Amino acid sequence: MPLYEHVFIARQDLSSAQAESLVEHFTTVLTDNGGSIVLSEYWGVKTMAYKINKNRKGHYAYLRTDAPATAVQEMERLMRLHDDVMRVLTIKVDAHEDGPSVQMQKRDERGDRGDRGDRGDRDRGERRERRPA
Repeated sequence: MPLYEHVFIARQDLSSAQAESLVEHFTTVLTDNGGSIVLSEYWGVKTMAYKINKNRKGHYAYLRTDAPATAVQEMERLMRLHDDVMRVLTIKVDAHEDGPSVQMQKRDERGDRGDRGDRGDRDRGERRERRPA
């Protein structure tokens, strides 16, 4: 079966228990239609880059699934109809990564910055004035 990753954002005025019950509801929809959940993570309340439906924050949840396309379509359809779900993103992947998602890893475990190298080419001395031409 195809592998998918899903992220959805629920309204900020829900409690954490209600947001987690939403995750459980959508996992049961998926499993009832012949799919299976590889990993389910609740990321908590996070601030969004822009307002969605007058909300600045939202409950984020992440699912890794192994399901047929019909099960994923049904889950997405129900997510879009649900009043508490603001946004849904589903991506088909070739393989799932091992371990927790990047959001759940500690910052020092990620190692995403890499070596910044020598920055000797920067001019940190005097500032040059711009003169009008």
